[in-house]
Amino acid sequence: MTRVHDMGGRFGDGPVIPESQDAVIFPEEWHGRALALTLAAGFLGQWNIDISRHARERLSPKDYARFSYYEKWVSALADLLVEQGVLTLEDLLGQGTDASHPLASRALTVGAVEGVLSKGGPADRPSNIAVQFDPGQKVRTVRPAANRLKNGGHTRLPSYASGACGRILRLHGTHVLPDSNAHGLGEAPEPLYAVAFPASELWADPENRNDEVILDLWQSYLVPDE
Repeated sequence: MTRVHDMGGRFGDGPVIPESQDAVIFPEEWHGRALALTLAAGFLGQWNIDISRHARERLSPKDYARFSYYEKWVSALADLLVEQGVLTLEDLLGQGTDASHPLASRALTVGAVEGVLSKGGPADRPSNIAVQFDPGQKVRTVRPAANRLKNGGHTRLPSYASGACGRILRLHGTHVLPDSNAHGLGEAPEPLYAVAFPASELWADPENRNDEVILDLWQSYLVPDE
């Protein structure tokens, strides 16, 4: 079962119109504040990036469709703060207490922001799972595109690429598996590959059949294409 966010290649949504290089990064002042708040809350260490992505996916379909980009971020963050016990619904409504918060010592300070952002959040990890595919090898994605560990859970395999045949371009190493990490099941690192798919494998009538789409996919998303 796919969620409303998984809309790649869907008909009826109109063309994708890239913004110009001169476009304003934050058209509205609160957009930058929403990004800063999300990063600062994540720094408290109560969830990981895959949990936060799944929180946005779980927004009501009606809300997801009508919310702007940063409205999705703020709404999902509010859900996470309550779900993870960082704040209460009363806190969000301005009805909480002014008592010192247990996580106050972990607050991201202004002076630490540059270092935190430059460090990033690497997801490469050692793994004892053997590499199964080599560059140039033909593979096929599993079908349907779904989390095999958690029913209705998070996955990074888009539905438009489910069951498609492609070829391995390169191995990225071993990385945290989002399908596991988003649900508190451990990082479960496994091999991650760049896989190239012909446009004709993904869509019945592509504008340019010789185009390719390159996706980064985990080994458990793939099977050999015999």
